[in-house]
Amino acid sequence: QVQLAESGGGQVQAGDSLTLSCVASERILESNAMGWFRQVPNKERIFVAAINWSGSNSYYADSVRGRFTISKDNKKGTVYLRMNNLKPEDTARYYCAKKIWHGNYTYAGGYDSWGQGTQVTVSS
Repeated sequence: QVQLAESGGGQVQAGDSLTLSCVASERILESNAMGWFRQVPNKERIFVAAINWSGSNSYYADSVRGRFTISKDNKKGTVYLRMNNLKPEDTARYYCAKKIWHGNYTYAGGYDSWGQGTQVTVSS
């Protein structure tokens, strides 16, 4: 099973921006939808954003819609999550994963190849 590698997290102030990257492979991105999830300690991993295999459709949690943008570059084998106007409640560890289940994009159980995650901390 391929393991993905996230990067780009950090500690920022409210209102700042960050771009997270997830390195996979061109082959994976051409064939699979990809998603970003986030998790805080002792809580479930929750859906943030997803992009379909062709890149023609993207999906967002209500809490981030209008502030976050998911995109991908197949040639670079990389999925991105651009996060603008960050809020303290965005503080979490962010994970990317490969969608393996042809169902709801928000269901974490429908993904595999989870990376180690990258920490985002937003202070007020």
